[in-house]
Amino acid sequence: MKEPSLSLNPLRATPNLLTLLRICLAPFLVAAILEGHYALSFVLFAAAGLTDALDGALARMLKQRSMLGHYLDPVADKLLLSTLFVVLMYKGLIPTTVTVLVFGRDVGILLVAAILYAAAGRREFRPSLFGKANTVAQIGAVAAVLLREITPANWVAMVKLVALDTTMVLTVVSGLHYAWIVSRRGGVAAGNGTALR
Repeated sequence: MKEPSLSLNPLRATPNLLTLLRICLAPFLVAAILEGHYALSFVLFAAAGLTDALDGALARMLKQRSMLGHYLDPVADKLLLSTLFVVLMYKGLIPTTVTVLVFGRDVGILLVAAILYAAAGRREFRPSLFGKANTVAQIGAVAAVLLREITPANWVAMVKLVALDTTMVLTVVSGLHYAWIVSRRGGVAAGNGTALR
């Protein structure tokens, strides 16, 4: 009798386990921030970032890519980052404007993805280069904010300011770029007799 293939049991794949670990770290990270343990928060956030870097690399190296991982990885990223932006805003460490922009963009993308699926059966809504850059900027912003609470060094304050400004700019740019992509897809679908409304 053949043993079950790993592809039939994606939860056992190492990359997916790392992604699930990232999701599990979120409540501990939030609790550490709310209790003011910023050094611990920074370490946990770095650990979460490490799992993010490793899961994709391992999926390619071990040939353990799965549909679950394809959808789970970006969900884990958004869940962690969005939660942290809200918590850090609550603590007064991130401006409300930044958090509102980040949340507004993410909610907009989710709604558009749902509409595309409902109207044209599209399951994929691939991240753009601007979207990936925005995620990197958000990670940098959260790391800089946490690091600023650990050390008063001037260079950290500068990095925090630049990271937050970059996040705001890329949030707007990537949101507009996604809107442009969707409008092009809508035009193609309409030309094929499938209008996106």
